[in-house]
Amino acid sequence: MFGRGLKTLSILSAVLVTLALSLAFFYAPEDADQGIRQKIFYIHVPMAIVALCGFVAGGIFGILYLRTRDRAHDLRSYVAIHLSLILGVGVLLTGAIWAKTSWGHWWLWDEPTLVSFLIVFLLFACYQPLRFSIEDPERQSRYAAVFSIVAGAWVPINFIAVRFAQEANTHPRVLNASGGDLPGEMRLTFLVSLVAMAVLAVTLWKYELTSKHASMQLRALRRKLTREEDDLPAAAPRSAAPQHL
Repeated sequence: MFGRGLKTLSILSAVLVTLALSLAFFYAPEDADQGIRQKIFYIHVPMAIVALCGFVAGGIFGILYLRTRDRAHDLRSYVAIHLSLILGVGVLLTGAIWAKTSWGHWWLWDEPTLVSFLIVFLLFACYQPLRFSIEDPERQSRYAAVFSIVAGAWVPINFIAVRFAQEANTHPRVLNASGGDLPGEMRLTFLVSLVAMAVLAVTLWKYELTSKHASMQLRALRRKLTREEDDLPAAAPRSAAPQHL
């Protein structure tokens, strides 16, 4: 049920990622101040946006699970958050590399964008320990859904808070009504990179959903076979074979 369209998504992801990298290195001009170091922007920022959207999606699927009790929504929420955490690690690593090469420091605690993303990341890092500390599957799904909803609400709150702290923010504005601080070639490359990262994330999300759903079905089948074997009557003992001299 989760594997539909995977082949098409995989091909589209490969094409878009290749196009985005080609535009980043061969079409978009180098930044006047940072030079080629700025190219990491086309990976770092789209990855951050997609990761935050994945956290929000986890909360939305949590709401759907609480409304319907459909385990498929619980699985979608879990995989969305799991994938966003992996992307979040990439965001923090690429951000640290960019900060070191551009500002001479691995981290700046007075940078609102960096700190706000770290807060959201650490909040969702508590999701899996909370989820797997509960043994009962029903309570596990219910508590995880509530956590994903509450934590997901912090994503737009942090986004708005960072917008109000623009004076202290050294990040470029790439998402506003005027088109951001990027010139035309950079803006086009950024938008293609954002679409490529989003499609890649959806593809990986569906792959993990398909894999975990198949594993769940296999475990259920094994449990069913085990119960059927336990219900079978004991086999009659074989009669002793005649002894021949």
